[in-house]
Amino acid sequence: MQERISPLIDAQITFAHRGARAHLQENTIAAFELALRLGAIGLESDTWITRDGVAVLDHDGIVKSRLRNKPISDFNRAELPDWIPSLGDLYQRCGTDAHLSLDIKDVNSMDDVVHTMFTRGNPNKTWLCHPDLAFLESWVGRVHGAHLVHSTRLKAMSLGPERHAAMLRDKGVSTVNMPFPDWNGGLVALFHRFDIYCFGWNLQYPEVLTTGLRMGLDGIFSDWPDRASDALRTLNA
Repeated sequence: MQERISPLIDAQITFAHRGARAHLQENTIAAFELALRLGAIGLESDTWITRDGVAVLDHDGIVKSRLRNKPISDFNRAELPDWIPSLGDLYQRCGTDAHLSLDIKDVNSMDDVVHTMFTRGNPNKTWLCHPDLAFLESWVGRVHGAHLVHSTRLKAMSLGPERHAAMLRDKGVSTVNMPFPDWNGGLVALFHRFDIYCFGWNLQYPEVLTTGLRMGLDGIFSDWPDRASDALRTLNA
C-alpha cells in the first residue's frame, strides 16, 4: 500500500471532472449541482468564448447539428443550446464555496474568465489551467489570488522534473497537473519541495483514488465525485 504523504495544500481537493459526468450529461448545470450534492470539494470544466465575448463551459467547443458542426466562437451566447452554461451561470447556480478548476481551451476566453471570476466568483478558489507556460506566465500578476496551473505530462519535461519544478516556482506558476499514471510519491515530494501543488487527473476507481490521495496529491480529478468523496472521507477517518 502507498505510504501516506502529507499534501502541500491545507485540505486535499476532490474535483468533479466536468461535473458528475459518470451520472449525468457532462458540463451541464445539473451535473455540477449533483457533483456538489455528492460531496465534491471542487468542480472542473473547460472554457471557450462566444462571438459576443462570453466565456462558456464545454469540453470540445463544438456545437453539433445534423447539417454541420460549428465552433462555439461562431455563435452569440443567446444562440447556444440551453445546456451549455456560461461561467456566470455556474457561479449563479452553484455559488462560490467550491474550488473551480478551469481548463482554458480557447485562450481568447481568458479575459472574460478573469473578469467573471473577479466580479462573480472566488479568485482564491480558482485554478486556471493551460499547457503553454508562456501563456500562463503572461498572466502572472493579473489574476490576483487565483492559481495558475501548468497542464503537462512527465515525458514533456525536457529538463527533468526537478528543473521543471524550479522553473514553475520562478515563473510564478503555483501548480502542475498531470495524468495520474505519471505520478508517484517521490515525484509529489519533489514538487512539494519547491512549493508547487500537485494535481492528478483521471482517477476513477476507489483503489486508484485512495492511492492518489495517499501519495499526497493536492487535487484529484474524477468523473465519480461520490467515489472520490468516499475515498477522502475514509482516509481522513
